[in-house]
This record gives sequence, C-alpha cells and structure tokens, in this order.
Amino acid sequence: MNEDNFVPVYLFTGFLEGGKTTFIQKTLGDKRFNNGDRTLLLVCEEGIEEYDTKDFDKSHIYLRSIEDKSEFTPENLQRLYDEIKGQRVMIEYNGMWTMNELLAALPDDWAIYQIMNFTDATTFLNYNQNMRSLVVDKLQNCELTVFNRVDKKTMDKMEFHKIVRGVSRRTDIAYEYTDGTSEYDDIEDPLPFDINADTIVVEDRDYALWYRDINEEPEKYDGKRVQLKAMAAGNPKFPKGTIGLGRQIMTCCVEDITFCWLASLYDKPIDLTNPRWVNVTFTVKMQAHKLYKGKGPVLVVESLSDAEAPAQPVATFY
Repeated sequence: MNEDNFVPVYLFTGFLEGGKTTFIQKTLGDKRFNNGDRTLLLVCEEGIEEYDTKDFDKSHIYLRSIEDKSEFTPENLQRLYDEIKGQRVMIEYNGMWTMNELLAALPDDWAIYQIMNFTDATTFLNYNQNMRSLVVDKLQNCELTVFNRVDKKTMDKMEFHKIVRGVSRRTDIAYEYTDGTSEYDDIEDPLPFDINADTIVVEDRDYALWYRDINEEPEKYDGKRVQLKAMAAGNPKFPKGTIGLGRQIMTCCVEDITFCWLASLYDKPIDLTNPRWVNVTFTVKMQAHKLYKGKGPVLVVESLSDAEAPAQPVATFY
C-alpha cells in the first residue's frame, strides 16, 4: 500500500492524570497542527481534566469515547472514522491497556506516525515499582516521554533518567516543572566501561548494557578485546567449533527473561551438556556466521575458564 493511503495516527500514552488531555487540547488549538483536517479524537480513559469542545465542530475535531476494551476493535474504530469522513486520528490511550492490544485493534491501513508518553512525576516511581511491565510497555516505543508536576527541589532527575534509559536510549525526555518552566533531559549516558581500553572489562552488573550496545553498534567493537563473565551453552545445531556465550537478561519482569547470546568460536573440547558459567576473554570480529544468516559480531575466544555464578545471575538494565 502506498504510504499516502495510510491513515496517520498520533498516539498519546501514559497513566491516569499524566497530562495527556492537557497536551492534546493545546495541540488541537495550535494552528500549525490543526490545519482543518477532519480529526477523530479517540479517548480511552476518563480523567479529571475534560476537553473544552466549544471550538471542536468548526475545527473539524470529532471526539469519541471508548469506555471499554471490548469496544477497541478494528471494526469499531473503522466505523467511527468512516462516520466522520476522517483524515487523521489522535488517540488518548488507556495506560492500563498494552501496546500489543492497541496494535491488534488498529485497522490495517492505520499507521502510527508519532508516540508521546506523559507521566505524573509524583506517581511515576510507584508505578515503576508496582506495574513495571506497563511502564516498560509505554516507554519502549515512544519518541518523547514528558514528566509533569516535577518539583525542582525534591526530584532526582538521574533516578528518572536511569529508568527511562534502562528501557530505551532513543526516546527524548522532558521535564515540566511546578513553577511553569520546562527543559529537556541533557544527561549524558557514558558507557560504564572503557571502550578504548586495550581490554574492555565488563563487570557483571553491566552485561545487559554491553549486550545492547554491541547489538546496536557492532561495528565499533570490531577488533576489540573484551573480558567478562558469561554462561557458555551449546546446541546440536551449532556448527562445529561454535558455542553460545551470553546471559539471561530481564527487561521489565520475570516473564520476559531471555537468554541473550552471541555466536562464539571456541575449538577446544568443552562439556556443554548443561550451560556453565565461565570467565572469558575474546576478540570481536564482524563477519558472516551461519547462526546470524549474515554478518554480525562473532566472539573469537582467547581464553575460557570455569567461574562462580554472579551475585545477580539475571542481568538487568537498571
């Protein structure tokens, strides 16, 4: 389908009282955005703030409420869009519904053009502690996350920054302060290991960050010598002389723990009937390998010895 035939969807996520309604109201009042296109505004939760709809009709804005998840279906969304002869869609999404549920409900020709997440800074840490999977669900694909009601005197921006960066390094972060000012997050994220060292030493607590970095920018590791603790694993389907070196990584919750590994060349005898913890030193080579079905970071093992399991066997980003 030609891109011009897609229905543009602007998605606003976040938990109740996060500031979605206020931001959408301001956006709809901005002539640079509100150019007369017939806009279907889908509201999927009812908060304290209500929309001022007095100018909606003349601005071709049509507000429709989705009060129950059972109503959030491709057929119903398409019907609402067709009824207003729409040209674009804005969705104020329910924070308790998942992104997978949203993607499953969008009609085939609806395409998400932008995702913004809004959060009340005074409740964010509680949500992150008690509903971590939903926090990750909303952060991992958004282009911008905005923290509202931020108290400059009491808020530790680094704490918020680390939580967001533990999920995504791509999303921009903005802070809206209680004094009416705002600013973008400008905290740099240096890697916790020296990428330019003769041997890059990756501590146990930093494995998840290293694994993500080498997958996002594998070329910068080409030819680099690395030392770390990993779990060595085998598989009958692996080519001769190849083992898997990696660790289990948890992004948000126990249910998403995954063994994250890289193809590694090791030609010495090793019993991998069961995976085993090892201290390993290797050189990264960007090359083709059958397990990658193409080119990728292959670990050429220099030395490998048995090791005790780390204090935290499952690696995390935070």
